[in-house]
Amino acid sequence: MSQIDKAWGAGPSESYERLAERFRPLFARIREGVINRELKRELPIEQLDWLKEAGFTALRIPKKYGGSAVSLPELFNLLIELGEADSNLVQALRGHFGFIESLINSDNLERQAHWLPLLGRGDIVGLAWSETGDALQLTFSTQLVESEGQWTLNGKKFYTTGSLYADWIDIGLQDDEGNLQGLIVSRHAQGVTVLDDWNGFGQTLTASGTAIFEQVVVSVTDVYQEPNFRYATGFYQLVHLATLAGIGRAQSDEVALHVAQRTRTYSNGNAPRASQDVQILQVVGKVRSAAYSSSAIVLKSAEALQRAFEVSHEEEEQKAQVNAIAELEVSQALNVVTDLLLTSSTLLFDALGASATLKPHALDRFWRNVRTLSSHNPRIYKDRIVGDFAVNGTLPPYQWRIGVAVENTGEKA
Repeated sequence: MSQIDKAWGAGPSESYERLAERFRPLFARIREGVINRELKRELPIEQLDWLKEAGFTALRIPKKYGGSAVSLPELFNLLIELGEADSNLVQALRGHFGFIESLINSDNLERQAHWLPLLGRGDIVGLAWSETGDALQLTFSTQLVESEGQWTLNGKKFYTTGSLYADWIDIGLQDDEGNLQGLIVSRHAQGVTVLDDWNGFGQTLTASGTAIFEQVVVSVTDVYQEPNFRYATGFYQLVHLATLAGIGRAQSDEVALHVAQRTRTYSNGNAPRASQDVQILQVVGKVRSAAYSSSAIVLKSAEALQRAFEVSHEEEEQKAQVNAIAELEVSQALNVVTDLLLTSSTLLFDALGASATLKPHALDRFWRNVRTLSSHNPRIYKDRIVGDFAVNGTLPPYQWRIGVAVENTGEKA
């Protein structure tokens, strides 16, 4: 059944349905076990292997390297559909797709020629940039050290989403002058330990915990210093919004199914069955409308990112303007989408009875996942940033950092 037939609206391209049909049977298989994995805390390792084998992880890679070369709107629509099946998988692949996006925007042909064939064959990359505790905003404690001609990596990272499932880990560092660096190491290298210690109450199977690097021998040729692609902030945030839109569709389908199957009803209700009660139908309609609106907003923002990608090799002034607008469109979308899903993931329980809170249904996972994803973004700042642009023409900040501010440590910048 097409996306239009399901009333989710047309896909982002004329060829989208043919593209999506490759993966929909796989999405259905993934969705079959999603509640069981949630209740038993079974990591979706097998399901990620299915995605690799199907070519899903190589969607943005050029065809000559084994990928599908899909557009950004097509990618994000597929992420919504995968998020409908299992939102953990979309978030687990967020860093991987971001790494690919940095490669296809890179002018470093040698780096592209090395990595794109590997990723086109199915290798996955996880990210390890964030540090917690007393980590400073502008510096990393994870360090490369040279001794007698050999370089070793030491440090600890957190929020290493997807790295437990990955073949390679992209690690954030700095050189002696404070410039950002990236380093790629094999997840299976000696001295690399990735822990399954993510203990957030939502998105519990994303493997977003700790990565430890102890005397990991590396080659300086694996260090890169090129800047991230300009629309990276908008891209990474829009992956979260696509995940949320997928959750919206999943919870819409599940609450509708529960209402359709429900035989018990209240004496003060409006009909002998819940499926005929106009007030309950109204609740289900609100939940579904939130999912529809969220998906439409995500796809509109993806069009802005596509424009930023296409202009990436044009003159600098035009590039900056198009990227700023893309960032603003994602910022304008963020609070609307998160508000819609935070509300609807609570509202859905009003269409059901107290039995909906029983653990075997796992309906609570929707709110927990939405709340967790919404907390990854500094959403309280978004309306201010958008308003500052509307009133003063101020462009949004790019690629912010989190940590202890320098002025709180007594250190000099």
